[in-house]
Amino acid sequence: MTNPAPEAPATGLHHSLARLTRVPDARGLGLTEPAVPAAPLVPETPATGPLPAGYTELNGVEELDALLGVPHPIVIDKVHDRLDAQDLDLLSRASFCSLSTADAEGNCDVSPRGGVPGFTHVVDPGTIALPDRPGNRRGDSFRNILTNPHVGLLYLIPGVMDVLRINGRARVLTDAPFFDALVEKNQRPKLALVVEIDEIYRHCPASLRRSGIWSPDTWENAAEGDSPA
Repeated sequence: MTNPAPEAPATGLHHSLARLTRVPDARGLGLTEPAVPAAPLVPETPATGPLPAGYTELNGVEELDALLGVPHPIVIDKVHDRLDAQDLDLLSRASFCSLSTADAEGNCDVSPRGGVPGFTHVVDPGTIALPDRPGNRRGDSFRNILTNPHVGLLYLIPGVMDVLRINGRARVLTDAPFFDALVEKNQRPKLALVVEIDEIYRHCPASLRRSGIWSPDTWENAAEGDSPA
């Protein structure tokens, strides 16, 4: 009888992806079903075809690091995995966020989410929930999450330069004790996303300053024919 060959040591790539393969727990949610496993790692699918003359493509992370330089320790150290007082304050004032998801093949989608200020429900310092409100019924984000739980959220508050980013793993719920706290205009949501937080950080506001997005003189008047999606 021969012993099985030892497993090959993990490569740097696998180490860098270790966080993405963890599964969500049921911390504080009263859930009894098994945790949803992370989707299989998506194989690399680089863009194909030759580039036009004069285009120079970056060929690896090492080249990127050499070009950008080393980030300041403050930029690295600001990442955390539990909501602090500043995060909670921003969430209580935020009425809009963008929700980024991807399906099992890595096809990405970004969906706007919104409600009254504080529409994001804080379950505990490591978990948030977003109610689903009536919309176009496409359910793109939900469909993606059912096959790949990893999500990214970016919160903006009109007139405020702080940007809150949250990365984590989501599950689609049809009911939970906190659904009663999500009632808006006497409507209880049929669905909600519950997100176990992996990373939180407040993003540099430089892009907001450059864009002038909160300056009224940069706003366009609604064009005739504009309509909601």
